[in-house]
Amino acid sequence: MVLQGGGALGAYQGGAYEGFAEAGAHPNWVAGVSIGAINAALIAGNPPEARVERLREFWWRMSASMPWPADGLPGPLRELRNRGTATAAGIFGIPGFFSPRWPAEWLSALSVYDTAPLEQTLRELVDFERINHGDVRLSVGAVNVRSGNSVYFDSRHCRIGPEHIMASGALPPGFAPVVIGGQPYWDGGMVSNSPLWYVFDEAPDLDALVLQVDLFSARGKLPGNLDEVQERMMDIRYSSKTRFNSSQLSGQEELKAATRRLLAKLPPALQGDPDVQRLAGASRPREISLVHLINRHDTHSGSVKDYEFSRATVEQLWNAGLDDARRSTHHADWCHAAEHHDGMRVFDFTR
Repeated sequence: MVLQGGGALGAYQGGAYEGFAEAGAHPNWVAGVSIGAINAALIAGNPPEARVERLREFWWRMSASMPWPADGLPGPLRELRNRGTATAAGIFGIPGFFSPRWPAEWLSALSVYDTAPLEQTLRELVDFERINHGDVRLSVGAVNVRSGNSVYFDSRHCRIGPEHIMASGALPPGFAPVVIGGQPYWDGGMVSNSPLWYVFDEAPDLDALVLQVDLFSARGKLPGNLDEVQERMMDIRYSSKTRFNSSQLSGQEELKAATRRLLAKLPPALQGDPDVQRLAGASRPREISLVHLINRHDTHSGSVKDYEFSRATVEQLWNAGLDDARRSTHHADWCHAAEHHDGMRVFDFTR
């Protein structure tokens, strides 16, 4: 399961996981960036029967300070209300997630907010012993502040703690870099907002059914005002690497197939050539099915949608993810996604 970053929009992934779990789709590897890393830790760090409950508890905690209903509000009033709740989050913080630093602290601080509350929340809701010794692999992406290089913390290669999850979501200037092993790390979404490339780079021979849940849609309407311009910029910026990664993977599989066809035409005398053998090994076919779930739902939050944590919006996003996942798993082609075929196939049942 591959989970994109996107702040408050991450509630969509919680609902999507619930829908996939209902269909019996339980991942053995979860990779995430930013808020996707938090959701990934909640999945990998709990037994299957408790995962939805833990995800829901996290998101209900995040929205507990803004429980005001929004039922029946027309679009413009809903947007005005959502901007108010986003502003409140910016001023007062989100209990259990981050709190504002006092102005005097800004002189020496590297961020506007303190994320110590998030560490406590993670310790309460995630069993890190399960992550480090369980059967679900966890990978979370960050970026080294000094080198600018993308780095993944992987439970197969290192011991994972709350600090690794927090590093993946340390988006500046709101959140300070997290120091791990003497190195400072920021939010991995600054380099790539999707872990898809890491999964297949780490496991080049992997045959898999991949559930990718994205929070930003690459496609959208032409903006009509400056706020819509900001929102559209955000959508394009954070979804572009996802399209690039899936296109690159498809291209690689097509190139492998062409290489196999070419090698089959070689005379027997060349079949034992070391270069031919190397090409044969590198072009082994993979069986990849990518089920793509994309949040295309309008929460009437505009350009502040990534930090609008009101209960009404969180519930809307959760239910949208749940409905989209259910619709995907009930689609006539869902069963074909797990079939074995050479190459890569992409399914988008919510288009």
